[in-house]
Amino acid sequence: MNAEHITLEKLSYTPKVKAWINDRYGKEEGAVIWKQVEKNYNAYLEGCPEYGGKKNGHGEGIYGGMLIFALYPALPDQPPVEELSEFVSGLFMEPFRKLGKVFNLNRSRDMWIIEKVFKKVARRDAKDIKKYPAGFITVPEPYDKEHHVARYHFEQCPNADFARRHGLLHVLPLLCNSDFTGIDLIHGKLIRCGTCGNSDKCDYMIMGDENPLASNCELVADEGGFLVSRRKEK
Repeated sequence: MNAEHITLEKLSYTPKVKAWINDRYGKEEGAVIWKQVEKNYNAYLEGCPEYGGKKNGHGEGIYGGMLIFALYPALPDQPPVEELSEFVSGLFMEPFRKLGKVFNLNRSRDMWIIEKVFKKVARRDAKDIKKYPAGFITVPEPYDKEHHVARYHFEQCPNADFARRHGLLHVLPLLCNSDFTGIDLIHGKLIRCGTCGNSDKCDYMIMGDENPLASNCELVADEGGFLVSRRKEK
């Protein structure tokens, strides 16, 4: 196993996933399920590309996604994927819940800050992709100063590529749809036409939730379970 990978015991999401399994299925059955999760995850590591582990700026997100992909097939009752959405979004978006207490995208300064963060991440990812070609390819887009709108997109997403390779595209919306929850928690609105799982890119158009443009679109679930933004009919 490549030493650069993040193993389950070093992944920050592991304790909460184990707790969720035990709460849902009980400790005895939960222990059996967790063993299968471990088996799935370790098997995935054997065949996955070099992502750089914790050296990759998106490491926790990449391997956290892999944990969810290991979890779902291990569930004995195979519940509808949607039943896990609240748990998964809470798992990944807890930092946004804390940030939302002090950060508000309806303030122009906070929009300016998030735009700077996006550009910094894109520069970091441009360096990482040279070392880890299977990682995220992030493309920043010009900031719309007039309307206070920030944009960027992913042209490559390891989570989407992994899901496609392993026949788990039906589980991928659990990860992608969480982004809407995260932006909501910082008083924002995410408008997205597609992800790398159902389109050729994953696009982010972000603004404050009080921005007049935010009311032009509504969220709908496509046939694959991905939430997408659609312009409201007049």
